[in-house]
Amino acid sequence: MNSSLMLRRFFTLNATSSSSSSCCASLKPTSKKKQLVFLGSPQVSAAVLNDLLSASTAPDSIFEVAAIVTQPPSARNRGRKMMPSPVAQHALDRGFPSDLIFTPEKAGEEIFLSSLRALQPELCITAAYGNILPRKFLKIPPMGTVNIHPSLLPLYRGAAPVQRALQDGVKETGVSVAFTIRALDAGPVIACERVEVDDQIKAPDLLALLFSRGDLVSGKTIGSAREIKGLYYFDDGAIREEHCSFCVR
Repeated sequence: MNSSLMLRRFFTLNATSSSSSSCCASLKPTSKKKQLVFLGSPQVSAAVLNDLLSASTAPDSIFEVAAIVTQPPSARNRGRKMMPSPVAQHALDRGFPSDLIFTPEKAGEEIFLSSLRALQPELCITAAYGNILPRKFLKIPPMGTVNIHPSLLPLYRGAAPVQRALQDGVKETGVSVAFTIRALDAGPVIACERVEVDDQIKAPDLLALLFSRGDLVSGKTIGSAREIKGLYYFDDGAIREEHCSFCVR
């Protein structure tokens, strides 16, 4: 079972969604498959993207990756040469169209948002994207935006959840898939998977393990995105914790 199964069940349970109006006809999707936009930047995100791209090419796939959003190129290595993010590089290596890899400095840039609206995505998935998503972004996909977060929410919200968990000496952590709202890592949790923590494991290895285990939450989605969204205050981000499903000990 891989991470695409979560999306299959996610989409299958969802009622047919209405499409947003296109402002850039050249980007308007023509496929009958559900349009998905992936947002991520580091190597662990590239692993998630690889699974999605592979799954999208399966004969029975019901979704396709319509676009990829990642951090702009940055200077790396000894020569300080400008290089694309690991996600962008992986997408290019897989033959993904370069004009559908977006690298905005900020996710609220109007040119970027116009291009995103033109694609009419049903769902956006983020995995360590590294950029704040404004309300204007979150309103675009009718099924919402979901994030793969390497902790058992609501534990270790925010940055560096793996490092903080190891510093606290936890014996168990995990990965959660949750809706993204304006409040940081406070959206309803769709599913989670627990992982025992080896005493000798280092933060980078645990982080990679958790993102690889994100596929194990595939069978635990709890209903259609539209139905779930109707239960919460998504538009203004004024969600309350007592209204959320959390992964608890």
